[in-house]
Order: sequence, then structure tokens, then C-alpha cells
Amino acid sequence: MSGKRYTEEFKIAAVKQVVDRGHPAAEVAERLGVSIHSIYAWTKRYSVPESERKANDAQAEEMRKLKAELKRVTEERDILRKGRGVLCQDVRVRYAFICEHQALYSIQRMCKMLKIHPSGYYAWCSNPESERAKENRRLLGHIKQSWLESGAVYGYRKVYDDLQELGEECGINRVYRLMRADGIRSQTGYAKRKYKNGGRPSVVAPNHLQREFDVTEPNKVWVTDITYLRTYEGWLYLAVVLDLFSRQVIGWSMSSRIDKELAMNALIMAVWRRKPAKEVMVHSDQGSQFSSYDWRDFLEEHNLVQSMSRRGNCHDNAVAESFFQLLKRERVRRRTYATREEAREDVFDYIEMFYNPKRRHGSNERLSPIEFEKWHFLRLQGI
Repeated sequence: MSGKRYTEEFKIAAVKQVVDRGHPAAEVAERLGVSIHSIYAWTKRYSVPESERKANDAQAEEMRKLKAELKRVTEERDILRKGRGVLCQDVRVRYAFICEHQALYSIQRMCKMLKIHPSGYYAWCSNPESERAKENRRLLGHIKQSWLESGAVYGYRKVYDDLQELGEECGINRVYRLMRADGIRSQTGYAKRKYKNGGRPSVVAPNHLQREFDVTEPNKVWVTDITYLRTYEGWLYLAVVLDLFSRQVIGWSMSSRIDKELAMNALIMAVWRRKPAKEVMVHSDQGSQFSSYDWRDFLEEHNLVQSMSRRGNCHDNAVAESFFQLLKRERVRRRTYATREEAREDVFDYIEMFYNPKRRHGSNERLSPIEFEKWHFLRLQGI
């Protein structure tokens, strides 16, 4: 009989066997087939007057209700404290929150506090990821791959172009939302500095370029400049020559000294690579490296026309300045070079392995400099 539920009448009669008739509790328990603990509990309860017993029962019931109410209020407070960050988010985020905390709180209560229907949560448990979510997860893998291959510098526009080349059918705004949700963002630059617009013209060569940066064909205008990179060994100086048509770096040189040989070596590489058949304008600032007799003689020998910016006016050579800003923002800014050789290898990797062949450029129809020139020649041939 130990597994049965006993009526109140049965319990009172059992208690009378102990209280009124004086039978030992153990004997009564054995004869009735109940535990000795049950006999003691019944005796404690039913040995008092009925009025007192009802008062005690009412008090116990009130205490039970108060404890239940306190538990409910405490749970609702804790649910709101932990779940306030997901209240305004997508319903799947709230489902995931309930799944994560179902061992601590009631599912029904969490559904009520997070304003979702329990049937929706149970349906999500049987199939937690929608087809859209699965597609977003797959697409995010391609997005991360494109972003990492860019050296973690691409924003959503260039990543979108990479996805279009892969044949992915998705909108640019979807790419933006996925990148923002996953914390993927482009490498931002330095704060803009203010420059004066004036400056005296050069006495060596006039400013033939006049900020006409839109060029219609390769090997028509080249721009050159010098910058510096910090290493623990000291400064490493970098000179580059860019073709203004595609913004491709066609010549470069690095050295621990900022002299005319640095600028000359970059220009020699550009001439060797391009072998221009027609006259080419070469624009620079008024640095001493670009004013030397050797520089001017080399330009004259190779049918290159010299052009110089106004003194102290970086806007006249904005394309070269823009390339240096990209280099430092996307690569140098996140590095600490122990030696000049380490910096040299990293700059080579950026120019020849990423910038020229792969990095998409806004002025190149979102193509890399090399791809843009290929596209230009194919268009000229009518292909």
C-alpha cells in the first residue's frame, strides 16, 4: 500500500489508533502497511483540534502562494535583466536566448517576457535555422574569405564585387548587413590634414598636369613621389612611379637614404617595364631628388616631359599621396618592422602581390590596376 494515496478519513482513523487507543506507532504502521514516518506526520497534523488545523492549513497555503509569487517575480526580473539585449532583436535571437536559459527559468515564462509564442519556440527547436539563415551563413563564408584575402582592408562594396565575380546572387545591402552583424569592416584611414592651396610655382619645370587626373590611356602621364617608413633600424625610404591611367605602380625603389638615386631607380624601373613609344609626362613635387641634373637629363634622353607641383601643395600630386595613404593605412599602420629588410619585403608584397594585381580601385570600374589595363586593351580591340 506504500504507493497509494490515502484519504483524510483513513489518516484520522490511523492517528486515533495511536492517540486514543495507545497502540505503538510502529505496530500501527506495520499493520496498515505504511511507513513509520507517515504515521508520525499524520499524528502531528491530526492530533490538534480541527479549527487549529484549518488555520494552520490556511496559513501554509498562503505561504505557498507567496513563495510562488516571489519566485515568479524574481524569475521575471532576472529574465529581463539578462534578456533586455535581445528584446528588440530578431525573433530567432530570442529563441536562442530561451534555449540557452531553459535550465534556469520556465520556458513559458521566458516566452511571455520576451513576447513570443511558445509554439513558435518549439517549432524553432525542431528546425532552428531557416533556409535564409543557412544561405546567410554560407554567404558569410565567402565574405570572410574575400575580406581576409584583401588583408582585412576591404569594405562591403569591394567584397560585393568579389562575390559578383564568384557568381553569387545577392544584393550589396545584404552584404553590408552581414558584415556589420559579424563585425567585419574596412580599414579606416588617418584623420585628414589641412593643406594650403597656394604655393610658388617651380623654377625648374612648370606644372603641366594642373590636377587633370583623368587620363584616357596608359603611358600618357606618370606621377612620382617619396615617402618614409619607420623601422627599429631607422627610416626606410620608398619612391614610386604610378601610371595615372590605371593607378598601377610601375616603378618603385627602397633605400635607407633619400637621395637622387632612390628616385632614379624607381623611374628606371618604370621605363624598363613600360618602354613607352610616345612622349610621357612625369609629374613630381619640387624635391631636390627631382630637380637634379641627372634626373632632368634622364627625362630628356627617354622622351619624358617634366612637370612639377607648386611648392608645399600636396594636392597637385594627390594620386601619389593617395597611394601612400593606402599603403600606410592598409599595411604599414598595422605592422611593427624590426629591420629595413622586413619592411622592404612587406612593401613588395603589398605592391606586387596585392595592390597591382588584386586590389579593386574606385577609379578603375572597381577593377585592379592590372585588370583595368587588360580590360582597356580588350575594349580597344572590340572584344
